[in-house]
Amino acid sequence: MITRFLSLSMLATLCAIQTGGTPQNEGGEEGLSPYFMVEGDPKVERFPLLKNDAVANIAGVVAEVELTQVYKNDGKKTIEAVYVFPLGTKSAIHAMTMKIGNRIIEADIEETVKAQKIYQDAKDNGQVASLLEQKRPNVFQMKVANIMPGDVIEVVVKYTEILVPEKGTYEFVFPTVVGPRYTGESDPQDIKTKDKWLVSPYQHEGEAPTYDFNIRVNVNAGMPLADVTVPSHKVKIDRKGAQAEITLAPEETNGGNRDFILRYKLQGNAINTGLLLYPGKDENFFLLMLEPPEHVSIDMVPPREYVFIVDVSGSMNGFPMDVSKTVIQNIVQGLREKDYFNILFFSGGNSVMSEHPLPATAANKKKAIEMVMSQTGSGGTEILDAFQRALALEKKKGMSRIIVVATDGYVSVEKEVFDLMRDNLDQANFFAFGIGSGVNRYLIEGIARVGKGEPFIVTGEEEAQKTAQKFMDYIQNPLLTDIAVSFDGFDAYDVEPIAMPDLFAERPLVLFGKYKTARGGINVTGRTPAGDYVKKVAVMPSAENPKNEALMYLWAREKIARLADYGQVGADVAKEVTQLGLAYHLMTEYTSFVAVDKVVRETGEVVTVKQPLPLPQGVSDYAVGGNAPSGMGMSRYSAPMTACEKAANDESTLTPAVPSIYVTGGSVPAGASLDDVEDAINAAIKTALEDLFKKWELKKAVITLQVTNGTVKTLTVKSFTGKKCIGSDLELNFKKLKLPAGVNGTIEITLEYS
Repeated sequence: MITRFLSLSMLATLCAIQTGGTPQNEGGEEGLSPYFMVEGDPKVERFPLLKNDAVANIAGVVAEVELTQVYKNDGKKTIEAVYVFPLGTKSAIHAMTMKIGNRIIEADIEETVKAQKIYQDAKDNGQVASLLEQKRPNVFQMKVANIMPGDVIEVVVKYTEILVPEKGTYEFVFPTVVGPRYTGESDPQDIKTKDKWLVSPYQHEGEAPTYDFNIRVNVNAGMPLADVTVPSHKVKIDRKGAQAEITLAPEETNGGNRDFILRYKLQGNAINTGLLLYPGKDENFFLLMLEPPEHVSIDMVPPREYVFIVDVSGSMNGFPMDVSKTVIQNIVQGLREKDYFNILFFSGGNSVMSEHPLPATAANKKKAIEMVMSQTGSGGTEILDAFQRALALEKKKGMSRIIVVATDGYVSVEKEVFDLMRDNLDQANFFAFGIGSGVNRYLIEGIARVGKGEPFIVTGEEEAQKTAQKFMDYIQNPLLTDIAVSFDGFDAYDVEPIAMPDLFAERPLVLFGKYKTARGGINVTGRTPAGDYVKKVAVMPSAENPKNEALMYLWAREKIARLADYGQVGADVAKEVTQLGLAYHLMTEYTSFVAVDKVVRETGEVVTVKQPLPLPQGVSDYAVGGNAPSGMGMSRYSAPMTACEKAANDESTLTPAVPSIYVTGGSVPAGASLDDVEDAINAAIKTALEDLFKKWELKKAVITLQVTNGTVKTLTVKSFTGKKCIGSDLELNFKKLKLPAGVNGTIEITLEYS
């Protein structure tokens, strides 16, 4: 199998060198995977993209971004440039223009099939034309036809997105590069048709992008700024009051190989919340951003089972793998003895630490960390197989399961992953860690969105420990559950999202919709660990502002995301999404922007050139299959992870799961906590209780204790699950407890034996 991969790889490279085109397979057909850039015809411009220049204007919670791509032909033949680039998953692309000399052509939004025909006809006719298509919600392809020698063509793309703060921190991300996608689990026919973009040329690791990158961000927060940082790039920051201008340092011209990340806070850790209204010509739109409830610590968090799915494929080799190790190590170390866990490693194959859930003993955690730290990263990225095996693993009865995925997301089967999760939502909540400087945010955010969890992006080791702790804080308890929205005299309709997910992170609730008249109110209710949550927002005509046009695009983009981005594979949404795209002038999977110059020229032969992409910073050549250990890389023919399997199957040093007593809930009087009660039980009577529960075949018991000055006086059994439960025997044991002397009153606890 390895030999076959090597021969295919060598043959593909030789074919590419001879033809100057895309590598081909043994049958002479175009390859099915990303490949390294190769030399071609010296008369043909190989690097048509001259520069990427972005300007972002942030006002309040809305960012308006203008991206300018400049193409130049320094060769001797006419070319068609093809460039694959990323944007944010929530970007609402609403305009495109093309500039040729002094001529500016406004692009039209058309159904994609029609736009492709318009573009092809113009290309055949000798007219300069540009076509922008969506390949994924965060991946787009620009084609520019008939760039003659000496031509300079500018294409400007405009989009809008919303910024939602977390713990008072606003983050604006401008993605710069699409990482190479593993195609081994994709349908080959799809790769030859709608997903041709997957077969893109890449530069080698460490090579600077062949085009210049620049970005300028203007922030007008509406409230005084407290802190402005850019952890990803060197910048100059000019700040004054509520405004700031962020410009890229001159030495960062080659910084287009990693996401640009801007973070800022408002003074007093304030956040922009409230109701925005846009009175449109035909429709009115609203945006409600509601401040989240305060985080409340609870005394007792029930035991949970964690399953870690860790990507150890070739694209994770080196820097990303080091970051992933730090994240997983920190989370595993933070598990409590009452928790259970397992780890699954995957690349071209997969292996698990144990076939059964393991208690989080010191010995088991040590073994797990040793296994994690031994990984290097090689082979393909068979993520579907990994998810299927993880979901099929034996589950710890009586515990909620949390699945944690750590990956760069360089796969081509995002929707298939989402579908697999949807079919198993009753089994677990899903949390995703995106590892690296240019992760596939569509997959990472989608896993969290579909899996009712939270996404985390970790770009460096310095963030790993902090992000791991953030994860542990989130899963202790959701901030808000059972969220419901109602309208009192406010005639809202077409509200997105249709159902509000539980809120884990300290970020505002966001609601989009349309309305008829600006009057009435919006009511939001839910449950927090501290009790009921109720918020009422008044709707008044004075809030209407014709400058809030962005709300129209943001609402439509949110609805498109629900229908198409995170919809099921094969779902028949094309008509509805197409209508939304055309009605609101938005880029979608089924609508595209096309611009055609009226001037017809004699172009001669036109050569298609795919702009080579840089590998994201820190990603090695193994991501594309170059010189990978044992011939393993981003190939459809990856060898199994024999070393990993051997380590995983050696369970001789693992501590087996043994039934134990846990306090999983209850209430206590002032001066004590459930942790105090559990500590007292563990110190004095845990073994005795476990013997009784085993003898009585008891799984669960709810008991009340009357306590005076820290001493248990009486015990009553409220309920139990099992063959029998003798209160007098339990009372004899509980009278041995040593609680804090100041504890008086009634304690109720739930004991579980599992």
